[in-house]
Parts: sequence; structure tokens; C-alpha cells
Amino acid sequence: MPRKLPWFRLLFALLTLPFFLWPGLLLVRDLRDPALRGAGIPQRARELHASLSPRIATWARARIAARRAEAAALHDVPTTEWPMFTAVFYLMATESLVVDWESHGRRGPSPAVEGAAAVAAARALLVDPSHHSWVRRHWGDDYLHDRNVFFRGLIIAGLASYERITRDGTALPVLRDQVETLSAALDASPLGVLEDYPRETYPIDVLATIAFMQRADAVLGTDHPAFFARSRRGFTGPMADDLGLVPFRMDLPSGAHVQPSRGIGTSWILTFVPDLYGLDTARDWYGRYERGFYQRRGWAEGFREYARGRDADEYSFEIDAGPVVAGFGTAANAFGIAAARRNGRFDHAYALAAELAAASWTLPGGTLLFPRLASHAADAPYLGEAASMFFLTVQPAPGVAIVQGGGVPGLAYIGLALFFGVPLLAWRSALRAMRNAKPRATTATATAPQHAHAL
Repeated sequence: MPRKLPWFRLLFALLTLPFFLWPGLLLVRDLRDPALRGAGIPQRARELHASLSPRIATWARARIAARRAEAAALHDVPTTEWPMFTAVFYLMATESLVVDWESHGRRGPSPAVEGAAAVAAARALLVDPSHHSWVRRHWGDDYLHDRNVFFRGLIIAGLASYERITRDGTALPVLRDQVETLSAALDASPLGVLEDYPRETYPIDVLATIAFMQRADAVLGTDHPAFFARSRRGFTGPMADDLGLVPFRMDLPSGAHVQPSRGIGTSWILTFVPDLYGLDTARDWYGRYERGFYQRRGWAEGFREYARGRDADEYSFEIDAGPVVAGFGTAANAFGIAAARRNGRFDHAYALAAELAAASWTLPGGTLLFPRLASHAADAPYLGEAASMFFLTVQPAPGVAIVQGGGVPGLAYIGLALFFGVPLLAWRSALRAMRNAKPRATTATATAPQHAHAL
């Protein structure tokens, strides 16, 4: 009797082609991309922009129309901060792509044209009153002129990139107002820092916001050199932690450190330090960060969330930092791609980007599975992918020394083994089952009937 065909095994084997083999082939492509080992825009970033642009346009418009942000819980980070961050990361990445397109005279339409709908929708989300609901509850109606550093920094960052992309001038009044009023308030503050939220001060957000103001000067045609020079006082000397780095959180008005430097915060600010405070400061801070936080293990390498020697869990989870595994900070290493690229440390940037490529698990259609799962499905579904796109588009600061080298990290090899090993085993099992299911030929032995003969 013929056996039943192994339909389940065959179906599983077919599914491994788009969901395992395809991500594996893209991982090989990424590992060979010269723009991961040095300056340039990786192919993955260009593909992400093409994939995300229509989705972000649809998401942002629908979110604004539904006024969903008005119902966000006051202290729920994914529902309040993450939609804003999504728009900012998308705009900053698009700006980098436009600069690359203009400076290299690339063929085809500009990323500004390809992403025009998403650029407009991201800008609309940033200035949408319903998306300001949570900070208005924190600070009152004067929320755009009373401290509120983190939120105002996002507004400045997003609108500066929007103006660099479109040059339409529509965001300039709000942008100019925020730069002038916030820079004056920070300059007049006793310690050079102000609160993000009532009784919550994060120097890392203040530094990033000052860097965003510097970027905004370029589109506003203004200049604040005295303010930028004086702003160093908020992050150096007694304001620095025991490693000489910017603390994650501090108390005002005392200036006491609540949390010392951490991976996610230091990776974030080091993306902007070369432009804000110069290459010498950036080199010094990056070196301190590397000595205190960078680690190599057999299966992975990258930045820790908490410095070596500090009393912190090696395995934990926090909403901003993400999972901490064997000391490695998930967000610290994602943000670390941008920091390493801007500071010319492609020995680190390549390893971190390779690990991101292996862990992303690219699905058909361009979705990055794990960055999507790490985002907030209801309120900020594209945060992880928009952030990844921004990190990969960051270019070395002008004049920075380029450090190359480094091999493929263990996590990338694990990814290759998974993406190619599963299809190999699945197809081997399916083909073996199909062979066993074929009907086998049977041989019949003919025998002559025995008859008794009388002699």
C-alpha cells in the first residue's frame, strides 16, 4: 500500500524559504556591505526607508485623526514618548538620505520626494495638539516655554530635519521660538540643566537637546556659539560622574547624581558630541565609555547597560533600556551603532550593525520582525524600524579619525546557522519522507501447481 505524502513536512519546508532562507541571504548581503564597515548608506537603510515611508504616512495620519494620544496615560512611556520618537527618527533618517542623495548626485527621485507623504505626516504628528496632551498635563498650558526639555528637544529635532528636507519654511516660526526660548532658559539656569518632567532631570536629554539646537541653527540661519560653549558646564567637572561621563539622571536643585552614566544614555549623546563639543572631547568621552562599558564575549560584543563594577543586575528589563542580557544593553547597542559611526569607530559599528542585522529577522515585504515586536503595536508600531534606519544612516563626523577592523561577531554566525540550518534540515526531512512515501515495487514468485500422478 502506498504511504501518505508528508504534506505537513513539505509545507514547513516551503515556509522556510521566505521566513528563514530569505533573511539569511539578506544577512549575508548586509555582512558584505561596505557601508557597514565604513562611511556610506547601507542598502538595508535604503530598503527600510522605502518600506516604512508609506506605512508611517498611513499610521501618523490615522493616529492624528483618531485623537488617540489624548487618552494616553500620563506616565506610560510607550503611549506618550514613542510615537513622537518614531516621527523624529524617521525625519532624521530621511534627512541623512537626502543629504547623501544631494552630495553624491544619485540617480532617481530624491528620498524627499519618495517619502513626501510620510515626511508631512511625521511633521503633522509632532505639532498635533493631541500629541501634546501628556506634557500639557505635566506642565500646564505654558508647556512649550516652561522647562519640559525632553519634549521640546524632540520638537526641535524633528522640525529641523523637516525643514532641511523640504525647505518650505512652514516649521520655522515654531522652531525659532523653541530654540530661542529654551537656549535662554538653559543658559540662565544655575547648573546648565533643566527638568524633563516635574522633579525628573536627565542630563543626557539636555545635551541631546542642545545638539538639536545646533542642528536647527543651520536651517534658521542663526548662531549661538556663546551658549553652546557655556553649555559644557552642565556635563563636566562636578556635573560628570565617577567615570568622567554624563550622568543618566540627577536631582535639581541640589545637583546630586541619582543615576550615573548608563549605556542607553551615553550611546545616545555620543552621536552628537563630535559636532557640539569637538572631536577631542568626543574622543575622550568615547574612550571612557569604551573602557567602562564595552565587552566582548564569545557569542556577542557591545556596550553594557551599566558600567563594569557597578552593582547592577546582569539580567533585567527596563522600558527604555529594553532587555539586559549578560550585561549587554539592547538599546545601548542599537543606539551605539549611531555613536560608533559618528565617532569613526567602525570596528564597533560593524559588529553592532551585524548583530542588529542578525537579530532583526527580515520578513518578506521588508518588516524587521524583532524591532517590530519590541515596538508598541497599538501606539508606535514602527519605532524600532525607524530608529534602526536612523542609526544606520549616521555618517562619520567631518575630520574624525576612522578606525576599521573587527570581525563578524558570534551572534551573526548564530543567525547564519539558524537561517540556513533550519531550511536545510526541513528540506532534508521532507525529501526523505517523500522518498519513503513512494510505493515500493513488489515481486511475485510464480509456482507451478503440484499434482499427484499415478504411475
